[in-house]
Amino acid sequence: MNLLIRADASTQIGTGHIMRCLALAQAWKDVGGNAIFVMATEMLSLETRLKSEGMEVIHLSVNPGSMEDAKKTVSLAHQFGVNWVVVDGYHFGATYQEIIKNVGLKLLFIDDYGHAEYYYADVVLNQDIYAHDNLYVQREPYTQLLLGINYALIRREFYQYQKEQRTHPVIAKKLLVTLGGSDLNNVTLKVIHALKLLDLSKFEVSVLVDGNNTHYEKLQLASQDLQFPIYFHRNIQNMPDIMAWSDIAISAGGSTIWELAFMGLPSLILIMADNQASNAKKLGEMRLIYNLGEGKDIAPIEIANALNKLTLATRERAQMASLCQKLVDGQGSIRVLNQIMHSI
Repeated sequence: MNLLIRADASTQIGTGHIMRCLALAQAWKDVGGNAIFVMATEMLSLETRLKSEGMEVIHLSVNPGSMEDAKKTVSLAHQFGVNWVVVDGYHFGATYQEIIKNVGLKLLFIDDYGHAEYYYADVVLNQDIYAHDNLYVQREPYTQLLLGINYALIRREFYQYQKEQRTHPVIAKKLLVTLGGSDLNNVTLKVIHALKLLDLSKFEVSVLVDGNNTHYEKLQLASQDLQFPIYFHRNIQNMPDIMAWSDIAISAGGSTIWELAFMGLPSLILIMADNQASNAKKLGEMRLIYNLGEGKDIAPIEIANALNKLTLATRERAQMASLCQKLVDGQGSIRVLNQIMHSI
C-alpha cells in the first residue's frame, strides 16, 4: 500500500504543508503502508526529518503546479503502484486535479480557503475552524468534503500527551516562540525586542528557528542583553516536549495552532500569512487564543503588553487550555485515513 504525497516546502512557502502531510503519512505507515513524498523544492532539514520517519523523498525538476508537474506526478504514481495521491499546496489548481483524476487515480486534496476554481478530487480536506461547504460549490458530484477541526492533522509524536493535564503556575515563566518555517519579515526579532520591555524575573524563553532562517545570527545578537535565559532551537524533532515544557506561547497562525490547542498551551497568535487570518480571528472571538493581528505590522510594545497580561492571567490561561483541548482531540489523521481506507 503505497501513498504518494505531492507537497512543497521552502523559505517562502514554509514547512506547514509538508508537516501536516507527515501526520497523515505516519498514520498510513502505522497500518502497514509506505509513504512517498514528491517535492519540487529542496529543504534539507525537512527531508532529513522525513527520511528519519522511513519516508521516501523524490524530487521533481518542474514548475510547481504546472501541467508537467501533474504528468510527472502521475508517472510516479504508476511507477510505485499507487492508488491514492495526496496533494497539498496553493499552487495546485483545478487542472492539476483533473489530470490526476483522468488517469483513474484517487485524489485527496488538502485545502485551506477554496483557492481552486473547481474541485475534481475524490476527497477535499479543510481542517480549519471556518471551513464550510460554500467554499467548494464548484466540485464534482462524487467529491467528499472533510471539513473542520475534527480532521486536524496531528503528528503521532504528540500522542504521548493525549491525556496530559497541564498545570498553570500563578505567573507564567516559560515562553515558547515559534513563528513558522520561514518568518521572512523577521517578526521573531520584534518578539525579542518586546521581551526587553518586560520586567519579569525567573523567566525563560525557547525560540524555534528553522535551519534555513537567514536571520539566525541577528536574533542571537539581539538577545545577548536580555535579563533572563533564551534558548535557540534549530530544526527541532521534539516539538511536543518543548510545548509541554512551556507555560505560554507566541506562535504563527498556521497549522501549529492545532498542535498548541491539542497540548492546551495558552497562546498569543501572530498572523504571518493571509491564509492564517480567518483562523486567528475566529479563535480569538472564541477566547481560545489572543489574536495579535498581522505580525509585520505589530509593534514590540503591543507584543509586550499582551505577553505581560497573559503571564498574569492564571484563570484565563486555564480556561483557554481546557477549551482548546476539547476542540482538538488528536484523532484527525485517523479519521482522514478511515475515509481513504474505505475507498480502497
